[in-house]
Amino acid sequence: MEVCSIGFTKKTAEQFFTILRGAGIRRLLDVRLNNVSQLAGFTKRDDLRFFLREVCGADYQHEPLLAPTQELLDEYKKSKGPWQDYETKFLALIAERKIEDRIDHALFSVPTALLCSEPTAEHCHRRLVLEYLRDKWGDLTITHL
Repeated sequence: MEVCSIGFTKKTAEQFFTILRGAGIRRLLDVRLNNVSQLAGFTKRDDLRFFLREVCGADYQHEPLLAPTQELLDEYKKSKGPWQDYETKFLALIAERKIEDRIDHALFSVPTALLCSEPTAEHCHRRLVLEYLRDKWGDLTITHL
């Protein structure tokens, strides 16, 4: 099964929704810890739910099980910790959470994209989540939009 990922920063709403629509996304899985911040602009939870339905015919779901802890996020973002430390700790966190057993495959039964704020997947936990699930499930193809 194919699963996509997308970040919203450095994109206009037009760019963001055009990319999702072009990829045929029918479900957006929000893996951010905080999805109601004023800094999220057009991707605040309730606004995003409306825009996805109206613009893309897609549904919205927030999945905090796939988000980092506030402590881990602060250590990386606010304290400017190295990416490698964040990656190691985040992978340990999702392994401890056993996300491979707690996330239902059916969640990806329609074209789905994981959402976070980072503009690219290189230094974003959404990539780590998808690679982890691919390694555990063996049947994921990952596309970063």
